[in-house]
Amino acid sequence: MHQFSPDPAWSKAELHSGLLEAADAITAGESDAIANMANVAALIWQFLPDLNWGGFYRAIGGELVLGPFCGLPACIRIPLGSGVCGTAAASGATQIVPDVQAFPGHIACDAASRSELVVPVIRSGEVIAVIDLDSPIPARFDAEDAAGIEALARLLASRI
Repeated sequence: MHQFSPDPAWSKAELHSGLLEAADAITAGESDAIANMANVAALIWQFLPDLNWGGFYRAIGGELVLGPFCGLPACIRIPLGSGVCGTAAASGATQIVPDVQAFPGHIACDAASRSELVVPVIRSGEVIAVIDLDSPIPARFDAEDAAGIEALARLLASRI
């Protein structure tokens, strides 16, 4: 088993690069989607600071269904187009939300969440999952975070 330990002195770019490298190493050759999502959720939790939730929702039967994650218990099912996750899944576009309270229809699973980043995982033109990151810090996520998680989503598209 690999030891994955981000350096506390790493920049945001280095954290995302390290996360991608670790996710590649831990999912390479593994065909079980749930196992891969579980390990990557743990890596997200380890590599990215200031999160209170990080993990996956899977696109199943026209809705999002909770997948592996780290954080407090969460909403199990989200209709496509609802909340930040459902919006990302329905549109196929990354959602950076600096203030979740200002997002129309935000679904609050953890009242401590203040900002959110949701990135769709797309395979063969279809959204198969979303990667959802929540933070108790307003405006925690930016374009650099989006680019890092989008790279992770591209890596995982054939592994989950």
